[in-house]
Amino acid sequence: MKRTDSIIAILFALALLGAYSIYQPFLLSMIVALLLTMATANIHQNLSTRIESGHLSAILLSLLLFIILFVPIIYIATIGVQYISAIDAEIITRTTMKLSSLAEGIPVLDEWVQENLNNEKILELIKTSTATITKAGSQGFGFIKNVFFVIVFYYVLNLYAEKLFLLMRELLPMRDEEGHKILTEISSTMEIVFYSIIVTAIFEGLLFGIMSSYFGFNGLLFGVIYGFASLIPIIGGAVVWVPVSLFAWSTLNTNTAIVIAVYSIVVISIIADTFIKPMIIKYIKDDVLHSSVKINELLIFFSILAGMSSYGFWGMILGPAITSFLIAISRVYINLYGKETL
Repeated sequence: MKRTDSIIAILFALALLGAYSIYQPFLLSMIVALLLTMATANIHQNLSTRIESGHLSAILLSLLLFIILFVPIIYIATIGVQYISAIDAEIITRTTMKLSSLAEGIPVLDEWVQENLNNEKILELIKTSTATITKAGSQGFGFIKNVFFVIVFYYVLNLYAEKLFLLMRELLPMRDEEGHKILTEISSTMEIVFYSIIVTAIFEGLLFGIMSSYFGFNGLLFGVIYGFASLIPIIGGAVVWVPVSLFAWSTLNTNTAIVIAVYSIVVISIIADTFIKPMIIKYIKDDVLHSSVKINELLIFFSILAGMSSYGFWGMILGPAITSFLIAISRVYINLYGKETL
């Protein structure tokens, strides 16, 4: 390596370090926005061609992303507070008494119920929850701030999408063909993930919303909440259907509570989430997007699950991106060095 090359490499490393120190608070939002830009690259290109304006296309896509992310949050934060505030002490007392009678005589469970399920603690929890939703809380504000910056960066990146992807290809330390393959694989995977997340969240939210409206609840509110909750790894919709079934048990009847619980477990958690969700991913990949990316739909499903377990809400985007990058770079490595090592 020449002296000039060494100096350039050092200066480039220092520039990256300086940029990291400045943009570190926005790094997560920028990465998520970049991945979303890659996911919607085909839509942006087609829309730009149709309306003959890349600027207007970027605005429309950013507005759509705002509706998808912000509108449900605002709706839950306003209408949801009214539902929580309407829960009075009498309903809580009735529920805790029923749970206490069921747990009576059962070791450990009886002690836990007596210690934790009392009116004072539950009312305090509801009061705290209401205040948190109303004020958005520090963590909620941080999430909303991230969502806002994701949308801002998403608009900017869409505006300069062609130049951005060209720059990324130039920066990759490999041949243009190999760099193009890696970016295409990541972009195709993110496209599948983006549409799959939206479709499955709407599908599961719709299933729960229809059921809850049948029993007199606000189907739209609980459908939206369940759609978001279904993205949470492992527990998922249980954070919604368990309180709803307990509320129905106290205010309606036991049969209604059982129906809500069984429906949520069997129809949504087992059939829809475990079996239909991978099928939706496969359908979107093969029949809607006609993607040639060689990544199994079950791997995409588990990469979303693993990503959310490690990174929280945005892990649904980061998990598949990291997985697809690992697969793509592994293929490049095998093509370059695989035969020599055998």
